[in-house]
Amino acid sequence: MSILEMKVPSPGESITEVEIATWLVKDGDYVQKDQPIAEVDSDKATLELPAEESGVITLKAEEGDVVQVGQVVCLIDRDAAKPEGAAAPAAEAPKQEEAPKVAEPAKVEAPKPAPAAPQSYATGAPSPAAKKILDEKGIDASQVSGSGRDGRISKSDAELAAVPAMGGSSLTATGARSTTTTKLSVLRRKIAQRLVSVKNETAMLTTFNEVDMSEIFRLRKQYKEEFAQKHGVGLGFMSFFTKAVTRALQMYPDVNASIDGDFKTNYDFCDISIAVSGPKGLMVPVLRNAENMSFANVEGNIKDLAIKVRDGKITVDEMTGGTFTITNGGTFGSMLSTPIINPPQSAILGMHNIIQRPVAVDGQVVIRPMMYVAMSYDHRIIDGKESVGFLVAVKEGIDNPVEILLGGDEKKGLGL
Repeated sequence: MSILEMKVPSPGESITEVEIATWLVKDGDYVQKDQPIAEVDSDKATLELPAEESGVITLKAEEGDVVQVGQVVCLIDRDAAKPEGAAAPAAEAPKQEEAPKVAEPAKVEAPKPAPAAPQSYATGAPSPAAKKILDEKGIDASQVSGSGRDGRISKSDAELAAVPAMGGSSLTATGARSTTTTKLSVLRRKIAQRLVSVKNETAMLTTFNEVDMSEIFRLRKQYKEEFAQKHGVGLGFMSFFTKAVTRALQMYPDVNASIDGDFKTNYDFCDISIAVSGPKGLMVPVLRNAENMSFANVEGNIKDLAIKVRDGKITVDEMTGGTFTITNGGTFGSMLSTPIINPPQSAILGMHNIIQRPVAVDGQVVIRPMMYVAMSYDHRIIDGKESVGFLVAVKEGIDNPVEILLGGDEKKGLGL
């Protein structure tokens, strides 16, 4: 017998343990080489674990177990034959199904008394805790609807029945009062830990401003179809904000920096982390050297990374090393917020929803599509002058994108 011990591979640098989130196969299943057999959570991402060889699998860890990198989590018997006979049972299955199909009407009729089952609760015995409550309140168990198996009356059923008896509103007795407790994933626990550490270990402040989206609306409306036809991707808001941010970072280099003890590290490149909501939570894939990207490059890379996040294909390397983060709470309807810094970065820009508001322009009140923007920063290395100046530079780029972001030629600037 040739047995392969499958060990947990290292998902990335500095990661020493993962959690078995979900087994995608059962103990004793035959698996093919490279077939995904499990999803594992690290403190940075959820990754698929593929089978290293074909064979019959024996699981050595349970869902929810935290295992060390290099630990054996399953065995694969490579000598086990592929169950070709699976076709035979499948052929027999219709024969076996025909009997149940004939018997199905009888099965359907058996549950038909089930509609009367709601009354079977009257014969359902209360649990000891429920019986104590009912006895104390003088309530007949036959008058209580049991939600447990076979009409068994649970403690919560008894408590609900006791509310009107205690003089409470009958309305309060009709609502569900169940609770569900689930263990946080490794990723969610790590996010929580990082967020708390940011609040406790940084001197975080937030400065606010507002931007006029009129010109960006015009550009998108005018060139949307042409841009999509030429570049194969839509012209969105994020490319304008990314270009405005990279320009502002070059103007205010202390914002594009991190602190480590008594030392500050400045970066001569702009690796922009873009917050993307996925099934496993908020992820922050990184656009490398975004300062050198065209509008089409930014939109294309964001689209590719967002698809990877949605499909759970994003890698740890694609989410590490950013120097500044942009997050857009406006997609969920947020009007104003104070975003939390993504360590070890020192600042983050928060975008919000766009609302048609009256504003004063050249002494006249006009309606414009306006957005509040917020920048949270670590005051230990970024002074108020730099933070306010940075956000004003972002505002200038958004208010006047043709001159500042597109070099005065909107078609050429958009690569058209």
